[in-house]
Amino acid sequence: MKTRRHFLRSTGTLITLPALESIGFRRFSRAASPAPPKRMVFLGFGWGVTNETWFPDQTKTGADWELSEGLKPLARHQKDLTVVQGCSNKYTNEAHWGSTFWLTGANRYAQPGQSFANSISADQVAAAHFGSETRYASIQLNSPDVQNSGHGPGLSLAWDLRGKPVAGLENPVVAFHRLFSDDTTPLSERQAMLAQKRSVLDTVMEDAKRVQQGLTKTDTEKLDEYFQSIRDIETRLGKDEQWLSVPKAKPEMTEPKEGLAGKEEIQVMYDLIVAALRTDSTRVLTYRQPVGTLLQSLGTKVAPHDMSHYSPGDRMAASQKRDAVQSELLAGLLDQLKAVKEADGSSLFDHVALAYGSNIRTIHYLDNCPTLLAGGGASLKLGQHLVLPKDTPLCNVWLTMLHGLGLDPKKHERHGDSTGVVKELVG
Repeated sequence: MKTRRHFLRSTGTLITLPALESIGFRRFSRAASPAPPKRMVFLGFGWGVTNETWFPDQTKTGADWELSEGLKPLARHQKDLTVVQGCSNKYTNEAHWGSTFWLTGANRYAQPGQSFANSISADQVAAAHFGSETRYASIQLNSPDVQNSGHGPGLSLAWDLRGKPVAGLENPVVAFHRLFSDDTTPLSERQAMLAQKRSVLDTVMEDAKRVQQGLTKTDTEKLDEYFQSIRDIETRLGKDEQWLSVPKAKPEMTEPKEGLAGKEEIQVMYDLIVAALRTDSTRVLTYRQPVGTLLQSLGTKVAPHDMSHYSPGDRMAASQKRDAVQSELLAGLLDQLKAVKEADGSSLFDHVALAYGSNIRTIHYLDNCPTLLAGGGASLKLGQHLVLPKDTPLCNVWLTMLHGLGLDPKKHERHGDSTGVVKELVG
C-alpha cells in the first residue's frame, strides 16, 4: 500500500506523485528521489516586436548586457534568461506568417509542383522522445484570435512528422477539461468504444491494401500518406488504452471562466502550462499566443497589422505597450516555474527548456527573429546576450535545446535547416 501511495503504474508507465509531506516524501533521502524529468515549452506570437526598443544593445554581449526597454519587466529574471540575436529561418518568405515555420525551418516549396509544404516542428521531435512517459505526448495551446495575430497557416505551433498541422486547444476552458477532467463514461463503455474504433481501423486498412496493386507513383504516395495517418490514429488509440483506467491528475487551480480573451487568456494559459508540467500530464507544450485580443484588452485601438507597420506615434506606442505587457506576462510565468518545488528540492524552472519568440522581427523583416530562452532543462548558458552571425539558422538554437534535453546527437544531427549547434549556448 505504501508503494502504491507514491507511485501509480499503468502498462509499464511510472507516474510519480508530487512531493507531499503528509504521505512521507520528506522521509526519503534526496538520493532516493527520482530525478525530475526534462520538459520543453515554446511560446510563439505573431507580428514580431518593436525593433528599436525590444532588442538589447548589440554592443553589450555576454554576461555584460542590459535589458532593453521592452524586456525590463523581466529584470528579476535577467540572470536566468538569454536573448539570442542574428537568427532566421532560411526559407521564410511570408511576412505575415509569424509561426508557420518558426519551429520547423522548412522550405515551403520543398515538394515539386506544390506551393506549400512543412516538416516536423521541434516540439514534436521532443514529444516523440518524452511522450511515452505521460498521458499526453504533447499539448498544443492556441487562441481563436488567429487572423488578427499574424500567425499564418497551421492549427497550432506544432507540425507532425509528415509536416501536417497538429490541432490546438483554443481556449482555457477546453484546455483545462482536456488536461484535468475525467470522463464520466463507465470504463466498460469506454473500452468498448476503443475496441470499435480499432475494428473500424482494421477494416479500413484491409480495404486500402486491396487497391495497392497497379497504382501510379502519385497515387502510391497518396496511399502511403494515408497509411501513415492510420498508423498515427493507432498510436493515439494505444495511448488512450494505456491510460484508460488511470484517473487524471488534479491541479492546484480551479476551472477557468468562460470568455477569457487577451491578457487574461494568456495569464490563465500560463497557469495551465505550469499545472500540466507540475502534474506531469505532459512534458512538451506549445502556445500560439493572441496579439489582436491582447491589444483590445489593453484598450489599444490600433489594428494589429497596422501596429506592426509602425512609425513614431500611436502605432509605435501600441507596439511598445504590447512588448512590455508580453514581457510582464512572461515574467509571471517564470515566477511560477521557480516557485514549484520538485521532490529533490530543485524548482520546476530548473528542468524546463523554454523558448519565447516569433518567426518575424518586425514589419516585413524576417531576419533576426526575436528569441528569448529560459529554464535549466536543456543546460543552456543563461544570463547572457548573444549576437550570432547574420542569418544563423534559428533551427541551430532548437537543435541545441533538443541535444541539451538528452536527445542523441547521432540520431538527431539536424533539425530543419540547421547547420549545427550554437556553441555559445552549450553549458
